[in-house]
Amino acid sequence: MATPGPRKIKRYTADFKVSAVKMSNQPGVLIKDVAESLCIHPFMLSLWRKQVKDGTLKGVAAQVDEVSISELKRLRELEKKHKLLEQEHDLLKKAIRFVSDPSRTSSPSSKQAVKPTRSK
Repeated sequence: MATPGPRKIKRYTADFKVSAVKMSNQPGVLIKDVAESLCIHPFMLSLWRKQVKDGTLKGVAAQVDEVSISELKRLRELEKKHKLLEQEHDLLKKAIRFVSDPSRTSSPSSKQAVKPTRSK
């Protein structure tokens, strides 16, 4: 349950917003990654990008260092690799369950009919 009282809204400076937009405009960087690194919602960053494009948001952008940009790109690549590894791991778990299923000891087509012999 929410606490009663006035809602606290985080206010960001125009310079912070413009710096975030500048960082998100770098090639190979996704809005989602920048928003996550700045602890803001991606929609908020998209809104700021629109405001900068329309000219309603102006400010002095801080210098965007290449280390931050390269770290965002590296993080994106690691997330892709991690997702692929998780998919492979799930597939291997399913294969192990399929192979080790006791009800699948042999298929009906592999069974050969053995005729009983009469012993005298």
